[in-house]
Amino acid sequence: MTDPMLFALAVLALLGTPGPTNTLLATSGALVGAMRSLPLIGAEIAGYLLAILTIHVVLAPTIAAYPAFGQVLRLVAGLYLVLVAIALWRRPVLADAEAQGIGPARVFVTTLLNPKAAIFALVVLPLSEADALAYLLAFSGLVVVVATAWILVGAGIGRLAAGRAQHGISRVAAVVLACFAGLIVAG
Repeated sequence: MTDPMLFALAVLALLGTPGPTNTLLATSGALVGAMRSLPLIGAEIAGYLLAILTIHVVLAPTIAAYPAFGQVLRLVAGLYLVLVAIALWRRPVLADAEAQGIGPARVFVTTLLNPKAAIFALVVLPLSEADALAYLLAFSGLVVVVATAWILVGAGIGRLAAGRAQHGISRVAAVVLACFAGLIVAG
């Protein structure tokens, strides 16, 4: 997709769609606030870039040659999200997102396994074009914008809950992640 406007709209639409990474960002915003959640954005960018480049260079040709490999990848991603959901469900309410299991490492791995990365790698990003780096930089900038919005939405929800329902926030996030796991596996 080489038209800059269509590219930006496609990226914004995909990034804005609720998903596992956005769930973690919003949950962190709700539990510890926007400022303490902003460092998670770097982990999301790193996860997406590594996933996109790996999919483009390695996984796309492998999946084309061995379709069952794609199914195995979906199962691994689904299992990981179920484990994250269980961890969120079981955690006590603490005032620290890292203690809640929503640190940079969790966001990085969740993003690395996010099915949206495949769409970016195979459809949206023109990685074979001469200006691929410019598109990757633009993509990263759009990630910052959308991730910040999800964190702010979560922070707003957290302020509304005002500590009364923070345990419920983690549990709702756990259920949402489990649903995404099911959707990924069902593929």
